[in-house]
Amino acid sequence: METLSELEDPRRPSNGTRHDFREILVIAVCAMLSDADSFEDIALWGRLKADWLRRFLPLKNGIPSADTFLRVFRVLDPKQFEAVFRRWVGGIVGALEGSVAIDGKTLCGSADGDGPAVHMVSAFSTNLGLVLGQEKVAGKSNEITAIPELLDALYIKGLLVSIDAMGCQREIAAKILDKGGDYLLAVKGNQPTLAQQVRDLVSDAQACGPGFEQAERGHGRTVLQMSWAVPSGSEIDPALWPGCKTVGCVVSQRFVGDKAAELEERFYISSRVLSAEELARTVRAHWAIENRLHWMLDVCFGEDGSMVRKDNAPQNLSLLKKIILNLIRTDTTDPVKTSLRQKRKRAAWDDDIRMKMLGIHPL
Repeated sequence: METLSELEDPRRPSNGTRHDFREILVIAVCAMLSDADSFEDIALWGRLKADWLRRFLPLKNGIPSADTFLRVFRVLDPKQFEAVFRRWVGGIVGALEGSVAIDGKTLCGSADGDGPAVHMVSAFSTNLGLVLGQEKVAGKSNEITAIPELLDALYIKGLLVSIDAMGCQREIAAKILDKGGDYLLAVKGNQPTLAQQVRDLVSDAQACGPGFEQAERGHGRTVLQMSWAVPSGSEIDPALWPGCKTVGCVVSQRFVGDKAAELEERFYISSRVLSAEELARTVRAHWAIENRLHWMLDVCFGEDGSMVRKDNAPQNLSLLKKIILNLIRTDTTDPVKTSLRQKRKRAAWDDDIRMKMLGIHPL
């Protein structure tokens, strides 16, 4: 709540603003924590919880309407909102360890007429399960332009940054190294020469024997994986791929009952010396951004079903949902392990729990 006070009110006073800007933000955070996913839900929750909110906020002109919430989030500067978000995350997580996964997600309901849907690239701490930052992909562009901007805003010294094949670019690899991090980049057909070089190096290791093997079972599925990691040597040109030390391969096959899916073979390069086991662990950790972030945003926050489309509103609403996700992931008020959905329900039903989760105090 203190961090939100650093944001500048984007509205013009001459327009006769009735509601305090910071009160609007606080109500939005409280409501979304309490299982309200749309601006209509946020306004309705605010009206029903007005007495509770007045313990913390003056609310001289009552609760804003859904249209007011929408207008504010349409004009709120997303860059400033993102900067405040990163400062807040830095204050709650302290020193980071392990790996950071970077991946993109399209806000499917945000397409406006002939305009494309908004696409967001997020950085995710695989150890903590927290979002570290996000960057919107510019119109008629792709993740290749957004990833460097996101990296510029992050502190990644000593961290291993994993990115899928879209981010396998020399400039991105160099930027990660310049910022004191290491990279793990997936290699596919977008870099055909590099892909063939990696394949040749790994094939020699595969011919020498099995790599690191692991099996995971759950939800009626079994996934078998085998990984190999070998030094890149002089085969990978350091002038093209700076700092490359390891190349590797992960082969996986999924079984559902007695039915087996096709083998999947994925190749990687890294600036860190990795064993086959370390490669397998980091690759698996990377996919946590799909399961613990993108899937959660869709299933628990209804992000793909959101029809918010205008101006900065889709980007700002996406960041608000990530604020709530981080709040819940860092919450220690409940000694019993519960799901994210259940924690939002508890915050919605119990005023005292909501107050403790937010760390706010009555006036």
